[in-house]
Amino acid sequence: MPRVWHVPVHDATRVRDVRVAAEEAAAHAGLDEQRRAACALVATELATNLLKHAQAGEVVVDVVDPAVLPEGRPGRAVQITALDHGPGIADVAGAFEDGFTTGGSLGAGLGTCRRIADAFGLHSEVGRGTVAVARVGPATAGPVPGEDPVRSLGVHAGGVNVPFAGAELSGDAWSWVRSGDRVTLMLADGLGHGAEAARASDAAVEELRHCARLPPAEVLQRLHTALSGTRGAAVAAAQLDTWTGRLRFAGIGNVTARLRDGGRWRTLLSRPGIVGAHRPRTVREDEADWTPGSLLILHTDGLSSRWTPPARTGVPPADPAVTAAVAVRDAGSAARPVRDDTAVAVLANVPEASS
Repeated sequence: MPRVWHVPVHDATRVRDVRVAAEEAAAHAGLDEQRRAACALVATELATNLLKHAQAGEVVVDVVDPAVLPEGRPGRAVQITALDHGPGIADVAGAFEDGFTTGGSLGAGLGTCRRIADAFGLHSEVGRGTVAVARVGPATAGPVPGEDPVRSLGVHAGGVNVPFAGAELSGDAWSWVRSGDRVTLMLADGLGHGAEAARASDAAVEELRHCARLPPAEVLQRLHTALSGTRGAAVAAAQLDTWTGRLRFAGIGNVTARLRDGGRWRTLLSRPGIVGAHRPRTVREDEADWTPGSLLILHTDGLSSRWTPPARTGVPPADPAVTAAVAVRDAGSAARPVRDDTAVAVLANVPEASS
């Protein structure tokens, strides 16, 4: 079962823990020595910046699907996410200048982190805090000659997964797959916490890879069979046909789906039940148009079902993992502690210059 490394950073001793987590994740992803060193450098710099500029924060290290999918089964990347509730960065552009971070850091700065990572995104609001997301993949990461990544609408996906109470395994999991012009994003929430919950959500991820062409309702039917030997999970699946510009959605259980449709947020409805245990006899699919301004957010119950994305979520278009990280950061605080595994997965149109 895939591990998630969640490291609260409240003093200098935790910077080493973040570096070790990044190195372990890089080994798990099968990255070579050079890419492992890049993971370690980025992780160390981000953790150091948390202490220097926000006094505390947290880093989540995970092995994730790439933001843009080729056909077939692509290699995976190490994603390093730093979150804080600090003062924010007034001069975001200046923060990327080399030498901006000093006094105990590696001196590399966010600019170097952005250069050595395959993808790097930063979001900061004065008075609310900062999130930074970096991904480092195999040395051969990127489109394979002759293959056609999903670029017709600039469709990208990303997510952040935070295990409850510092556990090594999260009962939540997200993934996405491609078949021709169709991309399917799935988020699963295994019942409860720990290893058995993770086993259920991991089974959903593995089965999804075998049914990429099926519509969402049929995907859930296949997952129900695949999860029958587990404790079960709540699952949502959204499929975008990039040729027709139509989105289809189906869900069972308490995974919430929010779609930005024009200037408003629309909730896509799931049916009560548990995939692998109590599947409803019929599963209804929602359909909607997918436009250049569309944005889909799936989240588990680590975020309240009453949570509504702020109006400017993902504006201007950002890496979907950054959008997910902002939601995770804002979901919990000392006044509102998170009481479950928390995962957010986002599907969005992102211009190539922003990827």
